[in-house]
Amino acid sequence: MTTLPNIQQTVPVDLGSRSYRIEIGDGILTDAGPIIRNWQSFAGPEPLRALIVTDQVLQSSHLPALQDSLQTSEFEVTTHAVASGEPSKCWTEVQKICDTLVEMAADRKTIVIALGGGVIGDLAGFAAAIYARGLRLVQIPTTLLSMVDSSVGGKTGINHPQGKNLIGAFHQPAGVLIDQAVLATLPEREYLAGLAEVVKYGVILDDQFFDRLEAAPEKLLQREPRFLAQVIARSCTLKAVVVQQDEKETSGLRAILNYGHTYGHAFEALAGYGQLLHGEAVSIGIICASRLAEQLGRISANETERQRNLLQQLHLPVVVPEDLRTRKDEILHRMLLDKKTENRELRFVLPSRIGHTEIVTGVSADQALRVLESV
Repeated sequence: MTTLPNIQQTVPVDLGSRSYRIEIGDGILTDAGPIIRNWQSFAGPEPLRALIVTDQVLQSSHLPALQDSLQTSEFEVTTHAVASGEPSKCWTEVQKICDTLVEMAADRKTIVIALGGGVIGDLAGFAAAIYARGLRLVQIPTTLLSMVDSSVGGKTGINHPQGKNLIGAFHQPAGVLIDQAVLATLPEREYLAGLAEVVKYGVILDDQFFDRLEAAPEKLLQREPRFLAQVIARSCTLKAVVVQQDEKETSGLRAILNYGHTYGHAFEALAGYGQLLHGEAVSIGIICASRLAEQLGRISANETERQRNLLQQLHLPVVVPEDLRTRKDEILHRMLLDKKTENRELRFVLPSRIGHTEIVTGVSADQALRVLESV
């Protein structure tokens, strides 16, 4: 393999025969063809067939550059666009993608390329996982949230009306290509929502990373390229470390990546998918989880306050919406559907300090719901 000049950082994900690379750069979408061809599983002169799954908003922006680069590198390209937003993570859209693959006469050498945010990555990844019992997948995330979280680690899936991501499969990508230049066109609200996942990494794994974020929120708000590149790379590295140790959540380690998500997924579902963005719901969920840790005597109020202050400085919500606060029975029902739940016992990812979290059991429903009154 050669190093292409526009790639600024490479983060390896070491999973034995399923290992892959996360390539990070500024303006590298136009080099997607050569970059993908440079990956071992795509090397060789023969033409490759690819289905690009994207959302309708990206059809006129980032899709043409990707198509041109792939076609120049001997890819035969078909595209499939879905409506933007969380409602597209459903069986109907999976069926449509599979229909397109059938029309292409796709075989095991066909590649699915997910160009978009977390919805597209999860949806296209799930279709790739189940079609012909598994097609190669390339993730090209276009939102900050998908760059630092959902494109890495192999989780794919769709929503059930009763819960987020309840239907899915582990299907590792063959590679991830991150072009931070596309963030320049990302709407402000979606960009900010992605920062919640960045803050999460600092709380669960890296106190020094949290300190860096805390010291320079304005650089994140201004999307300062150099700082942002470092933040994306560090977030991907931290996630890769966890995935390498617990790829399919068998040891429980990978569950720490869901800090704030037990509450957050419940809020997101009850608000109506798309009304409260995933990152916004996670931001509120982070504070709920930290307040719960306080109640259990695991951390100090000051450590919760540090998280709350940073999220507020990043213009993220930290208060449970009033219309959700009173729906405690529904929130509890949604939390019991959480994938960390075992034998209908709530399990939470809770901090013991900034930079370290643990799975906590034995939390009563009353304790879990009481925090809603203080957030």
